[in-house]
Amino acid sequence: MPTNFTVVPVEDTPLSDPDYDGEILKEEDKEEPDMEAEPYSGEDTLRETSSLISTDHDDSIYGKNMALYEDEMDSTPMVSSLLNKLANYTNITQGVIEHEEAESEEGIQRVTVKGPQMGTFIGVFLPCMQNILGVILFLRLTWIVGTAGIMEALAVIFMCCSCTMLTAISMSAIATNGVVPAGGSYYMISRALGPEFGGAVGLCFYLGTTFAGSMYILGTMEIFLTYIMPTANVFNVQELHWMQNNMRIYGTCCLAIMTLVVFVGVKYVNKLALIFLSCVVLSIMAIYAGVIQSAIKPPNFQICLLGNRILKNHDTFDKCLKTEVINNVTSPTKLWTLFCKGDLGNATCDEYFTLNNLTEIQAVPGLLSKAISENMWGHYGQYMSIVEKKELNSIGASDIMDKSISTPYVLNDIATFFTLLVGIYFPSVTGIMAGSNRSGDLRDPQRSIPTGTILAIVTTSLIYISCVVLFGACIEGVVLRDKYGDSVKNTLVVSTLAWPSSWVIVIGSFFSCCGAGLQSLTGAPRILQAIARDGIIPFLQVFGHSKANGEPTWALLLTAAICEIGILIGSLDYVAPILSMFFLMCYLFVNLACAVQTLLRTPNWRPRFKFYHWSLSFLGMSLSFSLMFVSSWFYALFVILLAGCIYKYIEYRGAEKEWGDGIRGLSLNAARYALIKLEEAPPHTKNWRPQLLVLLKLDSDLGVKHPRLLSFTSQLKAGKGLTIVCSVLEGTYMARGADAKLSEQNIKAAMAKEKTKGFCHVVVSSNQRDGFSHLIQSAGLGGMKHNAVLVAWPANWKQSESSLSWKNFIETIRETTAANQALLVAKNIDTFPINQDRLAEGTIDVWWIVHDGGLLMLLPFLLRQHKVWRKCKMRIFTVAQMDDNSIQMKKDLQTFLYHLRLEAKVEVVEMHAGDISAFTYEKTLVMEQRSQMLKQMQLSKTEREREPQLIHDRNTKSHAVQNDKPTLMSDRVHMTWTKEKLLSERNRLREANMTVRDIFNMKPDQTNVRRMHTAVKLNEVVVNKSQEAQLVLLNMPGPPKNQGGDENYMEFLEVLTEGLERVLLVRGGGREVITIYS
Repeated sequence: MPTNFTVVPVEDTPLSDPDYDGEILKEEDKEEPDMEAEPYSGEDTLRETSSLISTDHDDSIYGKNMALYEDEMDSTPMVSSLLNKLANYTNITQGVIEHEEAESEEGIQRVTVKGPQMGTFIGVFLPCMQNILGVILFLRLTWIVGTAGIMEALAVIFMCCSCTMLTAISMSAIATNGVVPAGGSYYMISRALGPEFGGAVGLCFYLGTTFAGSMYILGTMEIFLTYIMPTANVFNVQELHWMQNNMRIYGTCCLAIMTLVVFVGVKYVNKLALIFLSCVVLSIMAIYAGVIQSAIKPPNFQICLLGNRILKNHDTFDKCLKTEVINNVTSPTKLWTLFCKGDLGNATCDEYFTLNNLTEIQAVPGLLSKAISENMWGHYGQYMSIVEKKELNSIGASDIMDKSISTPYVLNDIATFFTLLVGIYFPSVTGIMAGSNRSGDLRDPQRSIPTGTILAIVTTSLIYISCVVLFGACIEGVVLRDKYGDSVKNTLVVSTLAWPSSWVIVIGSFFSCCGAGLQSLTGAPRILQAIARDGIIPFLQVFGHSKANGEPTWALLLTAAICEIGILIGSLDYVAPILSMFFLMCYLFVNLACAVQTLLRTPNWRPRFKFYHWSLSFLGMSLSFSLMFVSSWFYALFVILLAGCIYKYIEYRGAEKEWGDGIRGLSLNAARYALIKLEEAPPHTKNWRPQLLVLLKLDSDLGVKHPRLLSFTSQLKAGKGLTIVCSVLEGTYMARGADAKLSEQNIKAAMAKEKTKGFCHVVVSSNQRDGFSHLIQSAGLGGMKHNAVLVAWPANWKQSESSLSWKNFIETIRETTAANQALLVAKNIDTFPINQDRLAEGTIDVWWIVHDGGLLMLLPFLLRQHKVWRKCKMRIFTVAQMDDNSIQMKKDLQTFLYHLRLEAKVEVVEMHAGDISAFTYEKTLVMEQRSQMLKQMQLSKTEREREPQLIHDRNTKSHAVQNDKPTLMSDRVHMTWTKEKLLSERNRLREANMTVRDIFNMKPDQTNVRRMHTAVKLNEVVVNKSQEAQLVLLNMPGPPKNQGGDENYMEFLEVLTEGLERVLLVRGGGREVITIYS
């Protein structure tokens, strides 16, 4: 939808002064003086900066008219400045550096990049044509037509060209959705699908381009050794494996020369590109000219057939005759000597040679012949089978052949079938990314890439289709199936159709393959360099370095090494399906990227190319995937496995890049859908697992105080379920916003170190109690909320001057109970094992005192899933009273554990009702005396704090009387004093003084004595049975309803867990978490 802009001039500004004209840009280009860094304040909101946003401004420019927005100038530009930056924006070089800058002593200055000059024809159409038309057209298309027939060959071309056309449509949509720096398909895929997919597909594209270099070099050597200089062969070419050895030797030498040329300078390769393209065009024109010539006068290429079998003729015989009469004497021909041994009278001949006659026919009967009807359908053959003309009759011979006679038949060097031909042909339609790879050099990439790429695909598709039909109509079928032209005196089969000379195509195809190989060795290192500079695969970062002129030297060396692997395969037919897999994988993800972006309808998805649809992208993706398995299912599985390993590696190492990719948007949509579904009903008991809210304490440096709490979390969760790690800072968010962000970074770093997967959040609150309360109430989202809270025991709470630590702890217990959430308290957390530890032996002891919904029995099972606790045995203890049948309890508990499918040793401990010991009385008395002394000390401190306030109140009494309405006051501040208040204050002080005098004569409370007795007796039993255990799990008693006994409650827990190394106190959430049912 077009948008109209109206520029409204503003009067009474310096800009309206004619003398001021021309100084605006000078002012904008001036550098600001260095300013001293100011401390962060909550009023300064950090904003994401952009290379298009300049924060440099001058009050003399913006004047008084913009004073209303002057506070925004530091983070947002004026529209005029923004438009100026946009107008001067240019593409950058190989596309992984987002904004290319050079740092000098004066500051940061943008590197001047030469403006792109190439249009659609030169920049996109011709490069795509050069990459698409090449080695397969000249070396294998005739063989594909002869083997598959015209109809099936057209089916192969239709499938492959449809795949590339659909991919080009998707690529055009992505390429026109904003500025695409040079980097081509890797840049588009990685920015559309994220770093994981981008890295995996980028490496596939790199390997495909590298193996394409191998294929072109093998094609170059095949033309050179077979058709240009056969005498250069080192090994005997009659044997297939010796021919492959020739290819390996000469291919390695050719690779070394090409690598050296690319190393010396790409500029030489670019200068030769036009020559190589001219060779391709001239060769194709020679083919069409030869077709026209064949209709007028077919070329004189004769082939010799024995029966219906075609014979090799490397100038080994000159006449297609068995015998000839010379001077009235019948003499054997050279051909006869190939099948017979001995003299003419008593020779031993091949049986098939004896039974069948020789026939000589034209290799190229011409356009007007009936060859098209014979070549309409396929003629597939087995490995080492003889190429035959089925239309001719022949007399069969016995299968027993004289191995001493080497028959010169043309043989199939590989078994042929339809899917193999698809894999061999597909590389001939690759190269559609050539335009997008040059996007940094185009004048208008968003217009040139779609137009040039689609026109190139249409043009090359028409060339391939016409060549298939014309080859089938002009050339004899057995000649088409003769892959290396052995029957036409070692001539390239397609060159038999050429006009004016067959050497036009031979030389043209040779230079065409050379140029394509150089282009591959030039482009592949730059793709690898782009991936390395993105930093998503750490071990590849060394390949991001380059020479002073920007040439990726290390990447070139690796590319040459991988290319050598393809050359050592030694056969173009075996290398072609490999690179087909890599390119098809790349095309698959290009279509996936377009489909995902279209279906998500992200706000940034606004392509200028409008002729796309998600269904076309999905069809292209499905076709690419199908062609992978059609071509070669085992190669397809290998490439998929390789891409999957790269994906998981990037995911494991932590891809920290945020490119606004479509997978992130897809994840958000999926998460939203899942959260809405989770809201419908609470989880069933079978699906219950601890969703942890971990409450961390931070030290003075805002670091994690107990990192092993995170280790224990990862051991308990093993990456499953929800984990929310939180902490609270005291203060206001405006003042401590920066500290909160720093704390989150420190917690995330600790989580990564301890391999704890989850979310992190730090809140700023007026006090820790309120902060933890808010987190317990509101952490999580929708159905993904925590159901258990994990905290560390407040160590040294007795020695602490402030009582806030243990009071906050008890309030946390009360709030989790009120919220029906489970509570896990790790005591002596710093002694817990880290993730690298392996507990070789020991037990996890569960002391099941009261039923908590089964959480006590579920936690050891979850812990033993982790490798730290895997070798620990589980023991369950329960307590029997005097009137309980301990034997029956043990049997029932064993049956219960059997139904729960838990393996554990069961033991019932009998606790007899004994008298309360003097030790218990003494311990209770000391506890209460300490509590009273702390209250007295706190009271004295309060009085000292209130004394200045009392003096202030007396001085301001007259002011207080003037206030008619009552005012809400703090507990410490009394604005008025009455006689009754004064008397009550004196009585309270008198009682406090009496408490100090009688503190050592007091008697302990009987309730506290009973509780202390339980703690002491139970501790004795637990220590006796579980002192050597690796971990002890205990039911955590609830806090007192009266807050006056909070300190006593802490003392009870201390006594209960005394003498144990690692303790996990567990308090259930009020629901069943484990079931015996399936």
